[in-house]
Amino acid sequence: MATSGTGQAPIWSQTRITTHNKNHHMIKQSTHLPGLIALLLTSFLLIVPNQLTDLSFSAFLIFPSEIPLMVLILLIPGSYGLVLRWIMALMLALGTILKAADIGTFQVFARPFNPLLDFYFVTNGMNLLNGSLGKTGAIIIACLLLVLVAAICWSAFWLLGKLQGLVLKNTRVSLQISISVLLIWLTLILTGSHKASLPFYQHWYSHTREITTAIDDLKNFHHQIKNHNAINYSSDHLFRKLQGKDVLVVFVESYGRTLLDKPEYAEHIRPLIENISTQLSAKGFIQRSSYLLSPTQGGLSWLAHGTAMSGLWIDNQIRYNNLMMSQHPTLNRLFQQAGWRTLAVMPAITMDWPEGNYYGYDYIYQSNNLGYKGKPFNWVTMPDQYTLSNLQIRELKKKSRTPVMAEIALISSHAPWTPVPRLVNWNQIGNGEIFNTQATSGDSPETVWQDNKRIRMQYRLSIEYTLQTLASFIEHYADKNTVILILGDHQPAPLVTDDNNRDVPVHFISADKKIIAAIDDWQWTQGLIPAEDAVVMPMNELKNQWIKTFSK
Repeated sequence: MATSGTGQAPIWSQTRITTHNKNHHMIKQSTHLPGLIALLLTSFLLIVPNQLTDLSFSAFLIFPSEIPLMVLILLIPGSYGLVLRWIMALMLALGTILKAADIGTFQVFARPFNPLLDFYFVTNGMNLLNGSLGKTGAIIIACLLLVLVAAICWSAFWLLGKLQGLVLKNTRVSLQISISVLLIWLTLILTGSHKASLPFYQHWYSHTREITTAIDDLKNFHHQIKNHNAINYSSDHLFRKLQGKDVLVVFVESYGRTLLDKPEYAEHIRPLIENISTQLSAKGFIQRSSYLLSPTQGGLSWLAHGTAMSGLWIDNQIRYNNLMMSQHPTLNRLFQQAGWRTLAVMPAITMDWPEGNYYGYDYIYQSNNLGYKGKPFNWVTMPDQYTLSNLQIRELKKKSRTPVMAEIALISSHAPWTPVPRLVNWNQIGNGEIFNTQATSGDSPETVWQDNKRIRMQYRLSIEYTLQTLASFIEHYADKNTVILILGDHQPAPLVTDDNNRDVPVHFISADKKIIAAIDDWQWTQGLIPAEDAVVMPMNELKNQWIKTFSK
């Protein structure tokens, strides 16, 4: 083969060598690419916050130590290394699932997901699927969800496998880099830098601590029930000051403090409430108002009902279930013991409600026995005006009857807040068919829920309707022998409130001056708008306030 006089390889040979080197470099880079992508994805899963409100560019500008630690573990060879890889994969997968669950519960209930306390969501979800899709459909969906969980776990194992492939290409370099990174992280920690953290470990630790705290809390709750059961409630003096009075305890769905504090709501709601207060005063009804601290936000209304009626703090489903299995006396049962006819008016109840046996009702009105023949307002089975009208006709208008103590749930202000009902003439309500046109009017939930501003407006309008309905009901049907307590069950979801405040307004209304004088030491504000500095009473204290004030 001819060569140049300089001893160099021919030009075509040099070109082939250069091209080969470039191709080799490109091939080497391409073999690193899956590992680098795995590194980025793993870092993302470790760092990503568990709240949408925390998602920002700065949230990812932290220095997690989990990555170099994982790299060191992935350097372990053989069966031990495989087992450790599976353990890390399961922790990564389950941690990711927990973060997704946190995001959902923060959006609705303004708190993280608790695997122990929130496990009933699975049962409720299965019941919902069973009712809408049938047993077979529910089982298929459940199986698909299990497959999804398994797929997430396998994906995490595969992802760590790609990362392991990257670090094993040069174990010495990987070891040196990991140790160097850990030393940098330790330096940042010692200098007090907020950029150094253990985000994934802290997330796991937080959930583990919540579970252990919940277990301790349940032990404490059983102790509370035992102590409360030892209290002797004498029927001779129970609610003596209320003898001959109808007592209506009215829970208004999603009626929260945000309506009076947040400008976009307050500029509409405050004038409306002030006008209602003036109208009721002109009819002789005296009002006092304050705030209660609800045990829940965004939903789970039964926790608020359980808290107010039992006098115990019921902020999770396990506490609620334990309460339902106890003999702890509720406010309803004590009124029953003192001679009142006790009622539940629950238009949202559409299935069997065994919990109703615990409360001590003489009769339970629910969606299937309230006589409503009109169309539902999406999730809302019937408008509030029909609910109150039916109570009036079936119970309150009767002559020569025992006094009524009724626990009432008004649900027209329940999401999706469309369509919003309108007041009609009370004498024309009949079986509710008069509401059919209203029930089929307005935009669909799918349309409303595309725009956050529209969601908020619909929420406000639904509350306005319920407040107007209550005011009209009191004007038409209440008298000096009617005592009414109106309270919110909880604040709406955080997407409506923009905060985690759990205060709800509460109003006490009566035309009897002696009844109003009896609650003077409650220090509630005159009228229907609580003072800015009004004392916020925990909702569980309501029961004992009634017993102490009206049983002297």
